[in-house]
Amino acid sequence: MRYSLLAFVISALLPLQGQVIRMDGSFVEQLQKRDSILIADQIVYGIRMNSVPDSTRLVYPQIAQPFMENMVTVRPWQTDTVKVHKVRSTGRKLYDIVSSIVIAPFEPGRYELPPLFVERIGRDETTDTLLFNPQVLDVTTIQIDTATFVPHDIKGQIRYPVTFKEIFPYLVGFYLLAGLVAAAVCLWIIRKNRRGGETYNEPAHITALRKLDKFRGEKFWEPERQKQFYSGVTDAVREYMAARYGVGAMEMTTAEIFSELKSADIPEDLYKEMKELFERADFVKFAKYVAPKDDNASVLPQAVRFITETYQAEIEAEEESQAQKKEE
Repeated sequence: MRYSLLAFVISALLPLQGQVIRMDGSFVEQLQKRDSILIADQIVYGIRMNSVPDSTRLVYPQIAQPFMENMVTVRPWQTDTVKVHKVRSTGRKLYDIVSSIVIAPFEPGRYELPPLFVERIGRDETTDTLLFNPQVLDVTTIQIDTATFVPHDIKGQIRYPVTFKEIFPYLVGFYLLAGLVAAAVCLWIIRKNRRGGETYNEPAHITALRKLDKFRGEKFWEPERQKQFYSGVTDAVREYMAARYGVGAMEMTTAEIFSELKSADIPEDLYKEMKELFERADFVKFAKYVAPKDDNASVLPQAVRFITETYQAEIEAEEESQAQKKEE
């Protein structure tokens, strides 16, 4: 925690003020602990002050750059409170403070560091200078035997073998995902086969009537939905025509369909009515024609009547044929 209750003022290098009090408590430490100090290592050079009253002001001198010959200043003063004591009798607080700078040497050798000092201003405005004992710094360098030294290339990244424990979660996830995909595909195939079986076994007129039933209601008559309405109805009738009369109605134009159906056994009124319906659907689908409400209301009844009556005619024709066979 920063010592926030004291006012620290950075000023120009001050001459020693008032009484000079010699102090112990200076220290030298490495930022990165090692058994020796090498060139370019960052060194913390600081002071410890214990039981500083809370009414005390401390003024630190400005640190020069460079700090001294062959040594630079990396960080100026930084002050931290390491402990707070409360005096019960007076209610006042005393602080243990650590203040430090960071320096870095760039030449090997023995350095006699200059002493650190700080100006202390008491509650009664008396000024003293606290002068801390200096430290000695021994800086070494890595000795290289130039006779036997052989330079080596930069080592590549070490690649450790992959263990089963590391890939196990990925294997589990892969097999779970594969199982889910396989299950989804199987369900889709089963559902498709069921639908295909129902459609195949269902009579053509039932299939057509079931599809037409989806288009009941006036909501399909809205101008923006008429194309969907007419396409759905005529497609259902086309499929019925293809199954009932054996014509390729799904790939034919309206003119081609009814040209093929001319020879079929279709009552004239049904033939004409359905042809008009298909022609109107072509106008809606391809010419952006908006059909009136009365025409829309007649679409489903006409389609249903065409399917039911033509299928009924087929049933009656089969019954007559069977009756003639029995008579013969």
